[in-house]
Amino acid sequence: MTSLRRLRTPFILILLALAITGVYALNRPESAARYQSTNDAYIQADLTRVASQVAGRVQRVLVEENQTVSVGDLLVEIDDSDTRAKVEEASAGLAQAAAEIVSLQAQIVRQESRIHQAQAKLDVDQAAVTLARQERERYLNLRARGAGTVQSLQRAEAELAASRATLIGDQAAYTATQQALEVLQADLEKAQAAQNIAQAKLDAAELALSYTHITAPVKGIVAQKVVRLGGYMKIGETLLTLVPLDNLYITANFRETQIARMRPSQPVSFTIDALPNITLTGRVDSLGPASSVSFSAIQPHNATGNFTKIVQRLPVRIAIDPGQPQAQQLKVGMSVVPEVDTGHG
Repeated sequence: MTSLRRLRTPFILILLALAITGVYALNRPESAARYQSTNDAYIQADLTRVASQVAGRVQRVLVEENQTVSVGDLLVEIDDSDTRAKVEEASAGLAQAAAEIVSLQAQIVRQESRIHQAQAKLDVDQAAVTLARQERERYLNLRARGAGTVQSLQRAEAELAASRATLIGDQAAYTATQQALEVLQADLEKAQAAQNIAQAKLDAAELALSYTHITAPVKGIVAQKVVRLGGYMKIGETLLTLVPLDNLYITANFRETQIARMRPSQPVSFTIDALPNITLTGRVDSLGPASSVSFSAIQPHNATGNFTKIVQRLPVRIAIDPGQPQAQQLKVGMSVVPEVDTGHG
């Protein structure tokens, strides 16, 4: 009987310890675990969709599906007959505007010479008026002393009046030449503006011509190639997609109860469904600012009395560590199972 009691006591203690452990484990927050993993994770990349910026018929297609291309490689050529004609037209318009400017500049130089001539003539007229006025004063003095004749005085007054009339006429002509210069200068400014417009049209035409040669903006692999030789492409129509396999990352959708202790730069190990027995490493790059359903057109949040709480998932971006040869086998869309070491436990 005593032996039975001795055996019962440790057994009860073990059961009590197991019960306490079970209660603690069941009530411990999920985020308290050091390692957090999810199977809702996929390999992704920032895909580049190459589109046409001009409309036209496809003249050449220089790439094939799944072909690797580098930055600047020629992908597609579009018939440039229309755009090249617009370039020639714009070039002719620019040449015409430049010729108009040269002509107006020559007219301005000639008009400035006319202004100088008119100014010199005004100086001569002013001197003539001064001389005629002095002659008139001299004859007036002679008449006052009784030495001069009335005829001489009248001739002096007529010459003064004639000189003044000539001065007034030449002053009007001088003003007219100045006004003509202002008109020419305004025409020159207008011609320079027309030249700027012509230059802008030429630049736009040359830019459109360059768009007929479509090159790779990034390094990647050609996918979803819909462009075909002889097809007519519209502006903005996608020709193909470039997949940059050198810049892959993982988007892992963790439950909101798992991310309390996640921080950028924490180490991550992950396995790939398509590549069994392979484990790769990475780092937490960033945590998403909102759950995936927050961007849905129709959000599932229920504001009525029939409410069922659903644990939300938030995207966590994981960068793949470089220098792993097996990482070259990864493809966009592969399912992975990442495990984040939060360093707490």
